[in-house]
Parts: sequence; structure tokens; C-alpha cells
Amino acid sequence: MNSSASLPPEAELDAPVPPIHVAIIMDGNGRWAKKRMLNRIKGHEKGAKTVRTIVRASREYGISMLTLYAFSTENWQRSKIEVTALMTLLKHFLESEQKEMVDNNIRLNAIGQIERLPKNVQQALNRTMEATKHQNGMMLNLALSYGGRAEIVRMVQRIAKKVTGGVIDQEKITSDVISDHLYTKGLPDPELLIRTSGEMRISNFLLWQIAYTEIFITETLWPDFSEDEFIQILKEYQRRERRFGRVDI
Repeated sequence: MNSSASLPPEAELDAPVPPIHVAIIMDGNGRWAKKRMLNRIKGHEKGAKTVRTIVRASREYGISMLTLYAFSTENWQRSKIEVTALMTLLKHFLESEQKEMVDNNIRLNAIGQIERLPKNVQQALNRTMEATKHQNGMMLNLALSYGGRAEIVRMVQRIAKKVTGGVIDQEKITSDVISDHLYTKGLPDPELLIRTSGEMRISNFLLWQIAYTEIFITETLWPDFSEDEFIQILKEYQRRERRFGRVDI
């Protein structure tokens, strides 16, 4: 896991193609606000602006899929005031960004326990997904009420039910069968995972999917994460050699 702090500033991506799928753990909104003696909600509001910046940059630089860890299953344990504010921000984002997604050929998708979201947020989410379902330039994948362990438990339950019902032979359960029963069915695994705020952990995010993902940790708090730093990380990713356990002779 590398910090991007020492990477040289460069304006454009080099010739190698960018990663197809980038996932980001957007961490540090609360600490950003605390450092400035502001309410935590102000940090989330500033973080939402960073989301817009990184989505636009991803589309511009040819990334096919961007998955953002927007709200975890553990986040429900936060104060009712903060959760309510986060849901209000999410609803506003879905409504305010719908036109930009359509105009920029971005399709919205969501993974997680969507049924736990407030009804008005579910409705806004469904409206935006419906409005963008034919877009094919980039997929913006929001992990909402998402937890990697909960996803795996759900997958095991679904496969076990099919085995019991004779739909699947237990001897034929493969990695592909498991992947087909996750929230991310049909989606490529991320090649690159970025975590902001310097924390050195995965935080229950895409536990199955990141088996061979390149991981970058930056000390930058999410509200301060810029397009320039994002591009620096993409360029560093392009310099990495991905062998998937093989040894080059």
C-alpha cells in the first residue's frame, strides 16, 4: 500500500490504458470538518463536491466504472441527526446530478441493502437509475448501505437455497458461481482501490472483489482530494506490474 504523497505532479495520463474499474473508500469528511471547527455535516457537504469532481475526471480520462463507498452498513450506527443529514445529501445529489449524468453518458448503479434506505431516497435513486439506464460511457456504482460481510452472507444464503432446491450441484460451485450471486454480478472486479485519509484498512468494502486489486492509500482527507492527485495515482497504477500470482522469467 503506497501513499501518493511522493508522486510527481503530472497533468495527463500516459499512453497505457487506465484501469477499467476504480473503487474509492471516501474517508475523512468528519475530520476535515473538525480541523476547521465546523459541524461534521459541513464535511459531508464538501465531500459531495469532491464526488462531482472525481466522477467528471473519471469520465474524462476513460475509466469505465467508478465505485464509491458512499454509506456502509456500519454507518447506520451514527447519530440519527448525522444519518438523516447524509440521506438528505444523498437524495439531493441523486436529483441534482441526474441531468449531468445523462448529458455525459454516465449510467448510475447501486449495490447494497438498498431496501434499508428511506423511501424518498429509494425513489430518487430509482428515478436516476431509470433515467440513465441506457447510458454507456461510464458506470457510476454507489455502494449504499453496503457491507462486504453482509454481501457474502447473502451470497451463501442464496446459493445454499439453490443447492437445497436442486438448482445448483454443490460440487459445481465455482468462483464464477459465487461472483454471480454477489451484488456486483456481471461487473468487473476493480483493478484499483483508493482510500483517502491515511487509514490502513479495507473497512468491509468489496471483500471478495478486491482479491487482486492494486491498493493506494493517501493521507489526503476526502474533501481535499483533487483531480490532480487522482491523476497522479492513476499514473502510478499504470507503472505497476500486475502478475496475479505469476512469476515472470
